[in-house]
Amino acid sequence: MLHIDIGVVKVPRYGAVESGDTLEVIERPGGGLSVVLVDGQGSGRGAKTLSNLIATRAITQLKDGARDGVVARAVHDYLYTYRMGQASATLNILSIDFASGSLRVSRNNPAPFLVLSEGRVQVHNEPSTPIGLHPLSKPVISEIPLRPGLQVVMFTDGLLKVGERYGVDMEIGNYLAGWRIETDQPATALAEALLSRAMELDRNEPADDISIVVAAVIERESAHRARRMTVSVPIEHVAERHEETFNGADD
Repeated sequence: MLHIDIGVVKVPRYGAVESGDTLEVIERPGGGLSVVLVDGQGSGRGAKTLSNLIATRAITQLKDGARDGVVARAVHDYLYTYRMGQASATLNILSIDFASGSLRVSRNNPAPFLVLSEGRVQVHNEPSTPIGLHPLSKPVISEIPLRPGLQVVMFTDGLLKVGERYGVDMEIGNYLAGWRIETDQPATALAEALLSRAMELDRNEPADDISIVVAAVIERESAHRARRMTVSVPIEHVAERHEETFNGADD
């Protein structure tokens, strides 16, 4: 049986408590999954507010059954009108569509995405612009048939900036060319490996927010049709709370 394995890792830039990137995963109403990845202009709280706003509008429309390309255009139109062309964000929508048997990436992001299949790495770097700046912006849409061994890697531009301060390059294409699947959770393993490499090159002080999404198609024996999701998030701080007394509560 074919399974979809999705791995996600995010880290804020060094010195920041919160990443300006927002990522959401939903089940599509017609079957399948969609991952929305937004990188808001700037960093910190302002960027987070912007990326949250965009991701929320995109997710709402996807849940209503709108097509990915239509969603990307509508979100762009909203941001362009709302901020009068003075704010931008990058937007990626990665969808696994069970009905068509394909994986689709809609990209408003100068950063490319990469595909690993049959021992080869293909870089999708067709010219693409962020949303919010130009009135006629539209996404670049790529569709790939689902097949065993397929892995797709997409990310925000923070991954491309890794090592710049120290004169080194992440060389993502070369790194992926040497990647070998040695686990039954290849997406998570690859996402973690890419983050580990990025942190190593930036000496654990990333210059920008980094978000990495890996989607993999694997063959796995399964006695049932259970779906699983695991989330791990560090708690940066816990707000102080005054002690409260609740009266009349049932034991």
